Amino acid sequence: MTPNAKRKAVALISGGLDSMLAAKVIMEQGIDVHGVNFFTGFCVEGHTSAIRERHKIKPKRNNALWCAEQLGIPLHIIDISNEYKDIVLNPKHGYGQHLNPCLDCKIFMVNQASASAYAADHGFDFVVTGEVIGQRPKSQRREAMPVIARESGAGDRLLRPLCALNLEPTLPEREGWVDRARLFGFHGRDRKPQIELAKHFGFEDFAQPAGGCCFLTDKYYSAKFADLLRARGKRDYELDDIMLLKVGRHMRPTDRFKLIIGRDQGENKYLLGYQKRFLNLRMVSHEGPLTLIDGAPNDQDIELAMRIVARYSQGRNADQVEMKVTWPDRQERLVRVVPLTPTEIPDEWHV
Repeated sequence: MTPNAKRKAVALISGGLDSMLAAKVIMEQGIDVHGVNFFTGFCVEGHTSAIRERHKIKPKRNNALWCAEQLGIPLHIIDISNEYKDIVLNPKHGYGQHLNPCLDCKIFMVNQASASAYAADHGFDFVVTGEVIGQRPKSQRREAMPVIARESGAGDRLLRPLCALNLEPTLPEREGWVDRARLFGFHGRDRKPQIELAKHFGFEDFAQPAGGCCFLTDKYYSAKFADLLRARGKRDYELDDIMLLKVGRHMRPTDRFKLIIGRDQGENKYLLGYQKRFLNLRMVSHEGPLTLIDGAPNDQDIELAMRIVARYSQGRNADQVEMKVTWPDRQERLVRVVPLTPTEIPDEWHV
């Protein structure tokens, strides 16, 4: 590449404000920026809000795509859900507060962005992330920054425009590809500097950062995920498993089975797509949830499951309700049961 050739950077775009700002800061210096977003299966992006009825008034959008549109850059979405399993199940650097392998995750994604065939084929000069020192307790500590650069293989071609002034100059800065004086020294969890920078660039709408962009940072989701691994008796999962953890009310009355109970019509419709895979319960006499039964329940378990589901139906105060039991092989049976009372559903059943 000639000295005056336009430099190219690949920016990790999560859909949050920080990654959008980091890309914009570099674009302002005349760098040709392409965005990359990784699908892990645990992404928060739109899944539950697109399904649940109570979220219907909210706009449905993929925030990473939306950010790329605001920036006017191409975005490449890469499915890494299969390779990501090892990061989730066997993180070298351990978990954060819940089952979030944030440090290993960042290393993996930077590696994918900097060393993948995509980066090699397109000749990117460096990688951009929206990291800010001190913002995340696991992956954005000062001491974690060199670990990410080293173990990802990006080395000093990894540039963090929002906190660069708190770090040693990287190759793009030393070579003059970017002007270090036009980078920033943000640190900590205070969002005010980012909000002000967003206003400067004219960004009026952006995703809120609370909870990150991964369900594994959520304690309730992590609890359901841990329960799934325990029940399966092995540290493995399929994509459908982790998608279903995002939907419905999950209850485990015994070690033999778990209920996934739809909370509204949107979730009922979503769960309907799994009716050929799971034994399922549907209300007949009253309005109520569609419910999947995961596991190997016996006849007594199925009766208990029906009584639990009846409690969450419009027939909760009826003497009896009728529902249909359907097995994956399409056998069906109509059954009448007595709904459980609230006191008969202990808290420990809720996953």
